[in-house]
Amino acid sequence: MKEKKAITVSEYIRSFPKTTQILLKQVRAVIQQTAPEAEELIGYGMPCYKLNKKPLVYFAGYANHIGFYATPNGHEKFAKELSIYKQGKGSVQFPIDKPMPLALIQKIVAFRVKENLKK
Repeated sequence: MKEKKAITVSEYIRSFPKTTQILLKQVRAVIQQTAPEAEELIGYGMPCYKLNKKPLVYFAGYANHIGFYATPNGHEKFAKELSIYKQGKGSVQFPIDKPMPLALIQKIVAFRVKENLKK
């Protein structure tokens, strides 16, 4: 990402190479379609979505992957499906040289929406 910090998600996405922008836009679209009431903002320097005033999911672009963060329970619930990807504590890395697992991202976001709404 460029030195200037993005203020909007659109600015954030535009700061990446065109091929990465396509993937980031795909992830954004899935989140927006699955959680249309979620508030979109920049949090911790990356796209953040909040619902019910609580974090829903985050995502971020990197040189070789798209990071996806569905804490606290999104990764636990989908551990089997996510096991084929490199992971960190509360994060998963989707390689940019492979198609984004959009159906899986949609399932995770839908799960997180239910979690946020019942709290």
